[in-house]
Amino acid sequence: QVQLVESGGGLVQAGGSLRLSCAASGRTFSSYAMGWFRQAPGKEREFVSTISWNGGSTYYADSVKGRFTISRDNAKNTVYLQMNSLKPEDTAVYYCNAAYGYINYWGQGTQVTVSS
Repeated sequence: QVQLVESGGGLVQAGGSLRLSCAASGRTFSSYAMGWFRQAPGKEREFVSTISWNGGSTYYADSVKGRFTISRDNAKNTVYLQMNSLKPEDTAVYYCNAAYGYINYWGQGTQVTVSS
């Protein structure tokens, strides 16, 4: 069992930056691929970024490529999402995900609001 707690969301002006954190419980954090997803009002949850268990591979949605950076610190059981050059269309609830095979865990989400 893995529990995920996101933090770092908030209100920011367009062009600003935020860093999201996701703290995970459990001794097997380093076994999981970690990811970030987001869900805007009235829309389906969408993929944002993912990072492999050792941080060696990262992937991004085209909409955030070049602006967002995912990273992880396995010693701290934490994954981060650095978000720069934020746009109003980045407004959403951001969810942390831990995946291992067919097993998935989700955090409760953190709100990010970007004002124009």
